[in-house]
Amino acid sequence: MCLALPARVVELRENEMGVVDLGGVRKEISLALVEGVQAGDYVIVHVGYALSKLDTEEAEATLRMFAEMGEMPCGVEQ
Repeated sequence: MCLALPARVVELRENEMGVVDLGGVRKEISLALVEGVQAGDYVIVHVGYALSKLDTEEAEATLRMFAEMGEMPCGVEQ
């Protein structure tokens, strides 16, 4: 089962949409539920929606933990 994951916003698009990067995989998501998101911010993503902004240090620590385990969650490879 996939749960919400931290991802870095790499591009802002029209209509409250944006592109996130997770281990080299880029996906367009909705940013409508989170105010003030900028490129470079980390957000928690679940089923195509950013649910909240995440502290950069916390997001990077979580992503390092996944990398140390040797795999990204939900089959996303680095």
